[in-house]
Amino acid sequence: MNDILPDQTPLWQYLEDTVRQVLSAYGYQEIRMPAVEQTELFKRSIGEVTDIVEKEMYTFSDRNGDSLTLRPEGTAGCVRAAEEHGLLFNQTRRLWYTGAMFRHERPQKGRYRQFHQIGVECFGMTGPDIDAELLIMTARLWKALGLTEHTRLELNTIGTPAARRQFREALVAYLSDYRSELDGDSQRRLESNPLRILDSKNPDTQKILDNAPRLDDFLDDESREHFEGLAQLLDAAGVAYTVNPRLVRGLDYYGRTVFEWITDSLGAQGTICAGGRYDGLVEQLGGKPTPAVGFAMGMERLILLLETLQLVPDHVDGGADVYVTAMGEGAMITAFGLSERLRNELPGCRVVTHCGGGSFKSQMKKADRSGARFAVILGENEVRSGMAAIKPLRSDEQQQEVSQAELPVILSRLLEPA
Repeated sequence: MNDILPDQTPLWQYLEDTVRQVLSAYGYQEIRMPAVEQTELFKRSIGEVTDIVEKEMYTFSDRNGDSLTLRPEGTAGCVRAAEEHGLLFNQTRRLWYTGAMFRHERPQKGRYRQFHQIGVECFGMTGPDIDAELLIMTARLWKALGLTEHTRLELNTIGTPAARRQFREALVAYLSDYRSELDGDSQRRLESNPLRILDSKNPDTQKILDNAPRLDDFLDDESREHFEGLAQLLDAAGVAYTVNPRLVRGLDYYGRTVFEWITDSLGAQGTICAGGRYDGLVEQLGGKPTPAVGFAMGMERLILLLETLQLVPDHVDGGADVYVTAMGEGAMITAFGLSERLRNELPGCRVVTHCGGGSFKSQMKKADRSGARFAVILGENEVRSGMAAIKPLRSDEQQQEVSQAELPVILSRLLEPA
């Protein structure tokens, strides 16, 4: 688990603000759920034989003896909250959330045991149109972040539970003949979750899978039609994709459409957004049958991608625009009033007022470290004359004396983008 320090938070805020703007443009509403849920919620939704439930959840007993778990993902909690508060019956919902998730897994680049996700969940819509909207909306987000050329979309359909049961039986029968040649994880999954073997990154296992039964040979007609409809909508919207017949999701509740947005710019661990349909989950958790689809994206992974590709905008620096210095008690009083005027008259301008006293030299050092573009200098002479000095800190331009009355107008002009 890691701290996110003040010099890092501006980039997080930029990502969150960009996501919020894109989702709002499509009419999605934010929901906020607790970080702790009943353990049984995740066992029933994710599946007891998944890696998450078996090995990765942070689970503990509270003082009442109830088993609680720090949420390892957001979908189950979102379904629980929506059902509990009557948001689903005879309604459609477009919801999103962001927050910390927790999994005790092996740390790797861009992945932590407390990590942060942005999740989107849609309820009450059966057709491929809402699947397409999610993918088109995500493509718009990549464009807003400058990531379009660095991401690609992989799609698959995993059909109905009945189709997957038939496929599972055929896959297990085939792979059982190669058990000794499979990697360790795949040998274990052969008994518990054989569809996950399709996700194996082991090249020898992948060679064995080349001649394995294919899921699309077991698909029902309705799932095929749904997937074809999704493809047509994406084609019409100009969203490029690749059909990956081995793409499955690691959680039990998925069915029909599954997808991943992948980047090749972060090494082997390239998935930055993934999701799909989970039409049976609401009923599985005690609600009425409700079609649903959603996705989650890892914020740490996206932050790392933006930094790796040097796609962080210049304005995402978290520093000040103006640093107001003051030498002398009278100047300090004037500085506070003048700083408030700047904040009032220049909305969005980041003004830091020096506090703690010190010499002119030490105050100017702090002004420079703040990242501000300009220092406003006030001494006793400036207080008496009603003037202030503006010193550029990021260029060789000359310092200028201006009246305090004109200071907001002149700073506004100086702060305008070139």
